Amino acid sequence: MTIYAVLLRGINVGGHKKVPMAELRSLLSDMGFAGVRTHLQSGNAVFDSDHGDEDSLAADISTALAEHFGFAMDVLVRNGDYLRAVADACPYPADELEPKQLHVTYFSEHVRPEQLASVDPLAYAPEDYKVGDRALYLYAPDGLGRSKLAPALARPSLMKGVIATSRNWNTVLKLVELTRA
Repeated sequence: MTIYAVLLRGINVGGHKKVPMAELRSLLSDMGFAGVRTHLQSGNAVFDSDHGDEDSLAADISTALAEHFGFAMDVLVRNGDYLRAVADACPYPADELEPKQLHVTYFSEHVRPEQLASVDPLAYAPEDYKVGDRALYLYAPDGLGRSKLAPALARPSLMKGVIATSRNWNTVLKLVELTRA
């Protein structure tokens, strides 16, 4: 069995696209996944499966969620090894920063350098970003809510057709912890 995290994008924000975590746990359990747990109210769940294909798991979960809740939502599924590798590869001194200053955006596919070429990090200093393996690390010293770089990176034209969902550093670490075998 492999432990996976499912990351839902854009739910339970401002009273829109409500997905109660108890219902999410129940739905994932009904789909045959074992050890289902959720973290926070922002669409983080962990489960065990011997399925093995993250993309087809995400598609199956996305379909089930849309049928159950009546609206579509973006879904990413990543295994625990990947989540650990992303945390370990952080290019910033995470231990020295406040968790609100560091975020990881997970992508559905690899990001090519030309996709972000129009975003000059020097124009947003001291904010900064680095691209990793299907992930982007964002350093925002004043937090995500005050970041000028985050909206520039989130422009739809940059990531056309790519699912992206962000998590703060505390959540990144908690998902690593929850997916440890």
